[in-house]
Amino acid sequence: MNIQLKSIDSSDYDSIFLSMSDSESLDLTGTRHTFTKEQIKEAYERFAQDSTRYDFAIYHQGQKETIGDAAIIDIDEHHSVCGFRIALHQRKDWNKGYGSEAVRLLQAYVFETLQLNRLELEVLSHNVRAIRSYEKTGFVREGARRQAVHVNGIRRDEVLMSMLKEEYELRKQGELA
Repeated sequence: MNIQLKSIDSSDYDSIFLSMSDSESLDLTGTRHTFTKEQIKEAYERFAQDSTRYDFAIYHQGQKETIGDAAIIDIDEHHSVCGFRIALHQRKDWNKGYGSEAVRLLQAYVFETLQLNRLELEVLSHNVRAIRSYEKTGFVREGARRQAVHVNGIRRDEVLMSMLKEEYELRKQGELA
C-alpha cells in the first residue's frame, strides 16, 4: 500500500489550489469555476461542519506532500447510501494506480467504518481513465444521464456507477483467498 488518507487541513489547501489551474483536470471533472486560496479555506471550514460528508487528503505513505483529495458526500444514513468524488492534483501522479488505491481505502471506510450499503458516483463519459479505475475497483455502470453536463462548449454524458456492500465483501474475500 503506497497511499494513505488523512482528514484535510490547511496544509492541503495549496495543492488543492494548484489543481484548479490544470485545464485538463477541470475538463475531465466538469469543474466550471476556479477558486482563490481563501475560498478553498472557507469551503473546507464549512465542509468540516457538514455531518453528511468526510473530506480526505491523499498522500504517499510516509511523505507529507498532498497528491490529491477525495470526499465522501451526501451521506444518507436512513437509506445507507453515499456518494464520493476523487481527484489527483498533478498529471505526474496519473496512471500510477494511486487513484485506484485511494478508492479502495475509501470503499473500506464507507463499508467497514460507516457501515453503509451503497457507494455511488457520477463521472463524465470522456473521463475514460477514471471509468477504468472505477471498474477495476469494483464499481458497476448503472447508466448515463445523457448530455447532462455542458463543458467547454461540448455536451457530455454523465455515467452513473455504484458499488454495494455485498459486492465489496465478495471482492475483499477474493483478495484474501
